[in-house]
Amino acid sequence: MKQQIAERPVMAGAKLPNRGAPGRMLRSKTARVWTEMKKNKHAYVLMAPYFLIFCTFTVIPVLLSLALSFTNFNLLERPQWIGWQNYARLFVQDDIFLIALKNTLLFAAITGPISYMACFIFAWLINELPPKLRAVLTLVLYAPSISGNTYLIWTLLFAGDSYGYANSFLMKWGFIMEPIQWLQDTRYVLMILILVQLWLSLGTSFLAFIAGLQNVDRTMYEAGSIDGIRNRWQELWFITLPAMRPQLMFGAVIQIASAFSVAEISIYLLGFPSVDYAAHTIVTHLVDYGTIRFEMGYASAIATVLFTIMLTVNLMTQKLLGKVGE
Repeated sequence: MKQQIAERPVMAGAKLPNRGAPGRMLRSKTARVWTEMKKNKHAYVLMAPYFLIFCTFTVIPVLLSLALSFTNFNLLERPQWIGWQNYARLFVQDDIFLIALKNTLLFAAITGPISYMACFIFAWLINELPPKLRAVLTLVLYAPSISGNTYLIWTLLFAGDSYGYANSFLMKWGFIMEPIQWLQDTRYVLMILILVQLWLSLGTSFLAFIAGLQNVDRTMYEAGSIDGIRNRWQELWFITLPAMRPQLMFGAVIQIASAFSVAEISIYLLGFPSVDYAAHTIVTHLVDYGTIRFEMGYASAIATVLFTIMLTVNLMTQKLLGKVGE
């Protein structure tokens, strides 16, 4: 049978496979890309400084951290390759990391969506106001994210004695008989951390949403009314949100980063570490091993896990935002 197939003559007019076609296609594609790059060379020259800074201070450190996560490195000795031992230790032996992972996921699941929606709702409502009033309210709502002595305010509010505002109010009205140790009681510390983060959440995303709403083409609303849009909710879903999709994605990235990277609030407000690690997060765990114990290989493994979680959530959010207006 094999001999018959081998001796079968080639039919007249049959086309033999062109083995050089893939190579020519690759060369033609490369030539087209090179032509486009030469055509837009001025844009690439303008992008070059930012691209170099981004690669130097973001891309290269991320790659180095990924490589160091497979080593034992303490800043004094040469890194020693240990494979997956850091990750095995992280998920099997490190009980504190599992507490930090649970706290971080819970914190992000609550603060992320709520703060994102709050940023957009406040921006949408303020956008309908006169310019002067809009500017004043924008400053008022944005001020908490840039205010100094933020932790002092919340420390006074949740002080553990009878002079703390929360304890004083509850004792005055008979809800409690003795002061509550808000910042030392494991039942309340994570709740307080979430509350403070929500208060600080109207930041960059809030300003980006206001800018996006200001740049929506007003003629689109007139065209939408002709096409059958009859109320504000339809305008919002079919016109406003699709028109400001870049700002929505930018705001989502900012909110995801702030939700998963919470550490400063926990350290300054609740102590480091917090009582029974009740408010311990992945970033505070990273700070512990990276800047106190100097176990840089293990800290790099923690950072890699956090980066993977944030990247996954970002990709999921991008898919969800891609369906806006459909």
